[in-house]
Amino acid sequence: MILFSKNTRVTLCLIRSVIYISTVPIMFLCGGAVGSCCAQEVPSGRSEAAEFQKLEPALKFLRERNARTYAITTPNGIDEAPYVEIGGIEQWITIRGEDRNNPALLFLHGGPGDATNPWGYAAFRSWLKYFIVVQWDQRGSGRTFGRNGAASASTITPDRMAEDGIELAEWVKKKLHKDKIVLVGHSWGSVLGFLMVKARPELFYAFVGTGQVAAEFARSSAVAYTALVEKASREGDSRALAELKEVGPPPYKDGKGFGVIHKWANLFEGADVFLASALGFALNAPGYTIADINDWFDGQGVSGERLVPHFDELDRKLLGSELAIPVFVIQGAEDYTTPVSLARSYVDALHAPGKAFTTIEGAGHFAVFTKQDEFLKELKMRVLPLIR
Repeated sequence: MILFSKNTRVTLCLIRSVIYISTVPIMFLCGGAVGSCCAQEVPSGRSEAAEFQKLEPALKFLRERNARTYAITTPNGIDEAPYVEIGGIEQWITIRGEDRNNPALLFLHGGPGDATNPWGYAAFRSWLKYFIVVQWDQRGSGRTFGRNGAASASTITPDRMAEDGIELAEWVKKKLHKDKIVLVGHSWGSVLGFLMVKARPELFYAFVGTGQVAAEFARSSAVAYTALVEKASREGDSRALAELKEVGPPPYKDGKGFGVIHKWANLFEGADVFLASALGFALNAPGYTIADINDWFDGQGVSGERLVPHFDELDRKLLGSELAIPVFVIQGAEDYTTPVSLARSYVDALHAPGKAFTTIEGAGHFAVFTKQDEFLKELKMRVLPLIR
């Protein structure tokens, strides 16, 4: 999740904002404000907005190229992107797949508010041979936020979000003529997915969690700190060790300690590189504008303010619970944002008709995106047999 000050606009500081976007993986756990990404002075006599406008021809070229590169061209394919009335407001979804006969997969993005649609056209392209992938800009996110504005903020609650998700799942089933669908949730989406499956298990073949949230923030931070110290020791990273030992283990009286944990979790996971590339794909998304990107960022701030205060309460509901459908958690082996040990404990304590926990080596909190083909392999092995 990215929290910018109200007056910060991506048009004026988009490239520099990559520095701040690298805090995304853990901001959903703490809700701390990043502040303005335009802290640096603009060179005298030059307008940053005017300089950015010079990029427009290149962006136009790349958007047109991406439209061709990631197009669905198969005879029985589907590529639709409507606003659908869900929960009394219009919400943005995309539906893409190479074969309408394939199973439908609804992906729940993290954040809160970090819609994947701006760059998911590229991230999930290899999945479209086997699934019809439905991406959803949740209430308060992306184009849904842009359509409804900040006035919808008061309706952003965990219960309302779960009701939205269930209503969307029913719509997808009817639209695509499916008996059930597959549900995949990343990070905050792993909590939302749990709530949806708990309420209406009959809608889903299986639930797949990744970047799985499995403990309240205080415990998660303590486990992450220990894991980061161990990682730094193994790697012989003296700088990381010095900074981590300087702040010591949580709890902290101010944000400095959490900032250090966030910094090294991002660096050790390689999240900073991934997030920068996601921003690049978003800028070059077919059909997107700078206004859409601004809505993407602004929605993350509003969603975080509304949902983060509920997180500890929601997280405590996860452990020792029961779900009526198979559950699979696929975690990056180097996930320090939602620590692997806690995700494993979540699966161990869960009661379900089938369950499994697996890790993807060389991946962190964003394994579903950075190792999407390995993740797809797990989906094909574990989920498709439940359908065919």
